[in-house]
Amino acid sequence: MEKYQVIKSITLELAEAMLDRAEEKAKELKVAVNMAITDQSGHLKAFRRMDGAPLLSIGISQRKAYTASAFGIPTGEWFDLIKDHPRLLHGIPHTPDLVIFGGGFPIEVGGEVIGAIGVSGGTEEEDEAIGQAALSVLYVKTSAEGEKVLTCQKGCDACGKSIHHSC
Repeated sequence: MEKYQVIKSITLELAEAMLDRAEEKAKELKVAVNMAITDQSGHLKAFRRMDGAPLLSIGISQRKAYTASAFGIPTGEWFDLIKDHPRLLHGIPHTPDLVIFGGGFPIEVGGEVIGAIGVSGGTEEEDEAIGQAALSVLYVKTSAEGEKVLTCQKGCDACGKSIHHSC
């Protein structure tokens, strides 16, 4: 019988680097957002509120990160998972701290969730683009031609999909 397990968790250094990249993308999009990063257990690790970011979005960004951390899937995938199941569609959104719209992403290393990021304050599409930009800190590799290219979050080189997906 094992007496303990080793659990990987995001470092503050990585969290801050991801927040820096997210803020760069938000400025590029000309939108002020709140950005929250949680550890693998959904506890807040780092947070940043840009000047002018909506006050209500502080909590939403944290709940997006919590949801992505707790379930290991992007918050933007939730609706498609539950839309054809009336009991889930009308029941699960009432779960405290659960968010079922885009802007929350698990942060994975080697297929293991080490944390999550939640972005709120822009449109759903802007929040998602900012979150994906933050994830790119982790998933940049150098191609055979020496170019920096993104790989998917699951680490598969063959699929060619975006950096967040279930492959």
